[in-house]
Amino acid sequence: MVLAAGRGERMRPLTDREPKPLLRVGGKRLIEYHLERLAAAGFRDVVVNTAWLGDQIEAVLGSGAAYGLSIAYSHERPDALETGGGIFNALPLLGTGPFLLVNGDVWTDIDFAPLHRAPDAGALAHLVLVPNPPQHPRGDFRLEQSLVLEGEGLRHTYSGIGIYRPEMFAGCVPGKFPLLPLLRRAIEARALTGELHTGRWSDIGTIDRLNALDAELSRGAAPAQRT
Repeated sequence: MVLAAGRGERMRPLTDREPKPLLRVGGKRLIEYHLERLAAAGFRDVVVNTAWLGDQIEAVLGSGAAYGLSIAYSHERPDALETGGGIFNALPLLGTGPFLLVNGDVWTDIDFAPLHRAPDAGALAHLVLVPNPPQHPRGDFRLEQSLVLEGEGLRHTYSGIGIYRPEMFAGCVPGKFPLLPLLRRAIEARALTGELHTGRWSDIGTIDRLNALDAELSRGAAPAQRT
């Protein structure tokens, strides 16, 4: 599942007329980098959730055939359901097995092929963490062996990429709700694992970061530093 329903408030005025996942860096739309990497990793069925200007996303991506994929759309109307609510709303399209979740407004060089698997036995989800970027120096979670924990210590940032079991959303009801409380519930149950990706990863949260990444990718090189 690729998350593509956000409003992108900090990216206005660009996102007043075009949804954030369709913004271009290096001559390509942000979401297209994910779709190409997913196809290269052997994924074939992808769910994309939409809300703000979502019809544009479906019009551009279509059936997914151009990327070697089959795309189904989970439209959130009239308003976006936040991350947790959006995933829960899409579960009927995702099926009963584990699925890979990818935030549509990040750029990364991660190889999705090793994530084409289920979380470890007993784990509800497996997160990809990254070293903390300048805009988020405190990070989100600790990583002890392969177990994701909260608390003080060496913390890392959640990349927006992870493998989830549908059971993660047990007890949820339709509507708008965040993902973080569910992650914390899994942490308390010691049912959340993770790994650290030390390659390239950028959270495209501002126009300045979008422009910096665009300039570097347009020169034909990966970003010179973590953004």
